[in-house]
Amino acid sequence: MMRAWILPMLLVLCGSVVATEMIVVGRPGTAAVFLLMFVLLAVVHSALVFPRSVGELEAQRRSAVDGGPVVYWRPGCKYCLRLRIRLGRDARQLHWVDIWRDPAGAATVREANGGNETVPTVVVSGRPHTNPDPAWVRGQLPSPT
Repeated sequence: MMRAWILPMLLVLCGSVVATEMIVVGRPGTAAVFLLMFVLLAVVHSALVFPRSVGELEAQRRSAVDGGPVVYWRPGCKYCLRLRIRLGRDARQLHWVDIWRDPAGAATVREANGGNETVPTVVVSGRPHTNPDPAWVRGQLPSPT
């Protein structure tokens, strides 16, 4: 759980240091802009941008009920962020498993990727797909009824 917040915390810390130095040299407006940029980067690289993660077993259960794909991801992954952003509101139809919070999910990803924790790994109908195109993932979403 803690390592999911290391990058966001480092970004805020670095932004604070840069902002403090700018305030010391008399540029408070620029300091505020830099701090805001670093905070926004921290939010984008945190788990806050993604729909709430569930455990692997719960994701598989929900997928069996509604046919939605299961996405294995981790905070700070630029490819996971790309998938999340490109899916937009449709991302809520997928079942997200944070492999840093769920050891079973991490094991599933390693099994699907030859021992590597390569994410995002999207499982559709029991078949894993590593770093698929977001348009393809959108096409795998269950039809609205």
